[in-house]
Amino acid sequence: MSSSSTTSAPHDEPKRVVFDDPHGAAGNMQEAEVTRVRTLRGAWRWTLIVATAATILLCINQQFSLRFFVGYTQLNTEYFYLLIALMLPFTFLIFPGSERAPLDRIPWYDLVLFVATFAAALMLMSNVRKAAEAGWEFGGAPNTVIAAGLVMWVMLMEALRRTGGWSLLLSVLPFTVYPLFAESVWLGPFRGTQSTLEQATAYHVLSGESLLGIPIQAFADTVIGFLVFGTALMMTGAGKFFINLAFALCGTFRGGAAKVCIFASGLLGMMSGSIISNVLTAGTMTIPVMKKSGFRASYAGAIEACASTGAVLAPPVMGATAFVIAQFLNVSYADVAVAAIIPAVLYYVGLFMQVDAYAARHKLKGIPRAELPRIMDTIKDGWYYVFVIALLIVMLLYFKRESHAPFYATALLLVLNQFFSKDTRWTFVTIGKFLEVNGRTFVELVGILAGCGLLIGAFSMTGVVSSLANDLLHIAGDNAFLLLGMCALTSLILGLGLTTTACYIFLAILVAPALEKLGLNRMAVHMFIFYWGMLSSITPPVAIASFAAAGIAGSPAMKTGWESMWVGSIIYFLPFFFVLNPALVLQGSSPYLAGLGLMGLAAFGTLFICAGIQGYQPFVGDLRGAGSLEWPIRVLLVIGGFVVATPGGGIMPLSQMQVTLLGLGILLPTLLIARLLVRRQPVMPDGLRVP
Repeated sequence: MSSSSTTSAPHDEPKRVVFDDPHGAAGNMQEAEVTRVRTLRGAWRWTLIVATAATILLCINQQFSLRFFVGYTQLNTEYFYLLIALMLPFTFLIFPGSERAPLDRIPWYDLVLFVATFAAALMLMSNVRKAAEAGWEFGGAPNTVIAAGLVMWVMLMEALRRTGGWSLLLSVLPFTVYPLFAESVWLGPFRGTQSTLEQATAYHVLSGESLLGIPIQAFADTVIGFLVFGTALMMTGAGKFFINLAFALCGTFRGGAAKVCIFASGLLGMMSGSIISNVLTAGTMTIPVMKKSGFRASYAGAIEACASTGAVLAPPVMGATAFVIAQFLNVSYADVAVAAIIPAVLYYVGLFMQVDAYAARHKLKGIPRAELPRIMDTIKDGWYYVFVIALLIVMLLYFKRESHAPFYATALLLVLNQFFSKDTRWTFVTIGKFLEVNGRTFVELVGILAGCGLLIGAFSMTGVVSSLANDLLHIAGDNAFLLLGMCALTSLILGLGLTTTACYIFLAILVAPALEKLGLNRMAVHMFIFYWGMLSSITPPVAIASFAAAGIAGSPAMKTGWESMWVGSIIYFLPFFFVLNPALVLQGSSPYLAGLGLMGLAAFGTLFICAGIQGYQPFVGDLRGAGSLEWPIRVLLVIGGFVVATPGGGIMPLSQMQVTLLGLGILLPTLLIARLLVRRQPVMPDGLRVP
């Protein structure tokens, strides 16, 4: 990845920094962030490119009903299996089986796994039409189909291990085999209908509830198109445009380098949906500038990790989990994207406030305007990205064509890029690279989503979900707050070992039905689960986003992880806000008006939460000036801000007016005392108080 370059300038002008395109390998929407991978070369690279091109063409054929197969109508299940056959076998070529496996060549055993997976997928695809006609998923499938199903089952578990690690495999595998002993007494509330090995295998590989269920359906229907769009966007230079736009707009502000980081990572995340690719692209630009501006290394890494974590919750292109949510709720992806708008805004507003308070407390200035890219030059170079993104949003929200929107947006982008950009105009070499990058991402996502689909199949097979929801309600005593707390803790623990999508699928099956039975809004419940599972990216001991940022910043990994929790603490509060009042996810009656009002209150409360966390309150000053009362004041600011931001009514015993007045009752005396103390004893730049 390239770093910033400096243009030549006359001697009487400061050197202006121009940021190159950070996406050396293009942006993507990775799910499991695995660093040790093989780069395919020669014939295998071209095989991946051809398979990727076929995958994209099959998706276009299916979504636009182009009838590539003359005289033959393809079933959805046949289409899903064809995608699996094209992509899943490459898991064993791209992801090595162990730390000692070679990266410069493909071992013979990986080739065996490749062939076995491809053959099993073709066998199942050729029989899935007969299975649908004869009901083989419930019994009666031929032995050859069962054998192919067993091979596929084993290959899926190995693909999960290679893409998501042992933690993902050990979390998923017991549940996939759980139907085989579901009637065992020791299972307690998890007891359900037991199946034989043949029955479980047939259901897993032939029904529309397991391997061919919600995760793979989401991938085949919408994820492919958005992956293609995100990769095309980054390979046409959008990364450079967004980075330079962020520096041009935010660079001069107090603590400008960190605010640029938040803005740039938010813009990039809106298009890529990947946390780690965000860290590794935006972070290479923003972290060195933050350190140069006076931010300590661990704090700079923490800001980038938190800003990049927002990638999976920032529409219009969110992480892969958002597409799975749409399938689970049986709503359009546009509905999920709209529901994420206010939470995403509040998250980034909270980060801005955190950075502003930190910069004010430590007297950190912005970057001189003369050293930043010019706004008009930046817009002039990348104006057409605005048209492309506008088309995507209009097609998503107005025309409700989420399966078509990314393809139309990609086509417009490529046409405009070829006409108006000399630097990023595509050649045949670029097309090959584009297909290769997409192929690697497709392979990774199929490996994870297909394996996680077996989770859904296992619980569907045993029929245990409904009884488990009743058991959870009984344990919680029908107390919504207790159940939400249990769900949040479980999400956080599962998220430490699983990808966001796997964690979401677990809890969407096990916990969401209980929360919905309490009368909570379905969209709010599923977004709650999604957000808490995502927190593992900045929560030690895993904190993969923080560790990636620490590598760039040159700071201790665990220290950066703990600082990330501190900086991104607002995201631990947000999920509770939109469950308490679904207007924050634009649900319910008059959602837009109510949502905007609640967003204003939440932002107002967040101002005080951030002030308490960082120790600087706007219009009051550095809270170190309060002397021995600094920490009591900071704690009261956090509590008062949290109360003001909390929605009232609904399952809350207090109305919105009562909650707001209670919060103000805490904040106003605290602010008055803080102002009197700080004005009496101002703080010097080194943190000492003037006597």
